[in-house]
Amino acid sequence: MTAIPVFMIPTMPNSTLLQTQLEGVRLFSRGKVRDVYEVDGDHLLIVATDRISAFDVVLSEGIPDKGKVLNQLSRFWFERFRDRVASHFVTTRVEDYPARLRAQADQLEGRSMLVKKAKPFPIECVVRGYLAGSGWKEYQASQSVCGVKLPSGLTESARLEEPIFTPATKSTTGHDENISFEEAARRIGQAEAEKLRALSLEVYREGRQYAESRGILIADTKFEWGVCEDEIILIDEVLTPDSSRFWPAEGYAPGRPQPSFDKQFVRDYLESVQWNKEPPPPPLPAEVVQKTSEKYREAYCRLTGRELE
Repeated sequence: MTAIPVFMIPTMPNSTLLQTQLEGVRLFSRGKVRDVYEVDGDHLLIVATDRISAFDVVLSEGIPDKGKVLNQLSRFWFERFRDRVASHFVTTRVEDYPARLRAQADQLEGRSMLVKKAKPFPIECVVRGYLAGSGWKEYQASQSVCGVKLPSGLTESARLEEPIFTPATKSTTGHDENISFEEAARRIGQAEAEKLRALSLEVYREGRQYAESRGILIADTKFEWGVCEDEIILIDEVLTPDSSRFWPAEGYAPGRPQPSFDKQFVRDYLESVQWNKEPPPPPLPAEVVQKTSEKYREAYCRLTGRELE
């Protein structure tokens, strides 16, 4: 078995960035985590803040370094997959940004990415390699996930030797909803749906194999794809703790839930205080914030083999 690399996790910083304000640049959109600016007609600037959401509500506290992890880990994967799939990635080097952005480097260093503008497909391209979350619930009821029949007798967290493509709707408010491949094809076209399925499975398989060598199991993930100059390209974020379910390989055992490298400490705490999952959210204790930050940074260090910039 490949030895699992061990890295020192740096001390948690004292500040977080919850929102950016870039002078002289038009705000394109502000999501749960990312602030997106329109640089020109062909490019966007994506800034990953330290905001965190749980149960579709953005919490008051940020998670130190979270935005940097999401940004730099996405860059790592975009660069790793560049020979296989085209993407919107241009650069994360602030010194290569337009002058009006370079002057605001304090908000951008380590957490921003210049990308090509693309027209997104209106579906989430979810790939599952293990049976967890909503997939496990659906399997218990129907022995299938999003219309994909699976063998009987599988247990929670079981590995699927052949990953499955299980698309979902995109929702700007509330939860995304799982849909069948046939419904995805109806929404975007048969040829496009088949292409997105093939691309998503290819990227996931390679990412899963690599991550296993670094001590992380990628249980499932969601990709976003768009069209730029008549070419389908990979956009948004890639194989991060926000878009994926990361499990430590050590101690993995099917038949039960697994620990993970994501918002687990936050979700567990919010469940423990019996929050009704409606705004306003309860405050997070400092130890929950710290443990969550450590998990994000550990995932980055394990996968990339380097410290966070």
